[in-house]
Amino acid sequence: MEQKIIGRKEKITLPELGLNLVWAKIDTGAYTSSLHAEEIREEELEGKKVLKFQILMPKHQKFTGKTLVFEKYREKKVKNSFGQAEIRFLIETKIQLAGETFRTEFTLTDRSSMKNSILLGRKILRGKFLVDVSKTNLGKTYRKKK
Repeated sequence: MEQKIIGRKEKITLPELGLNLVWAKIDTGAYTSSLHAEEIREEELEGKKVLKFQILMPKHQKFTGKTLVFEKYREKKVKNSFGQAEIRFLIETKIQLAGETFRTEFTLTDRSSMKNSILLGRKILRGKFLVDVSKTNLGKTYRKKK
């Protein structure tokens, strides 16, 4: 597969989460991708453990307040941006980036104090994309024209 060139920030779609063409920062220093989430909690629903959370994206008010429910999830130990180990919940969902659609993993964390709500790490990029850090939104050139 030919590797596509993307910039340091890209517009992505997470269709299963109801997010369409939102900005994500490409972070080659991070292994795992992360997504801003709030009110992250495990609950029992019809006898099954589920993960519930909200994603409140800045400048994406139409989605504010919707609670998402995932039956398939797990916990993962990650190092945060300060180098401290922490346990985060991890979900798998579809992503559309630069004309490609594939499943990938995101850890959930409160990124409200950070500039970027979504980070895409090396695990997503490996074998699929090259990053040109001098540009942004190069992925639009690969999206299908309607």
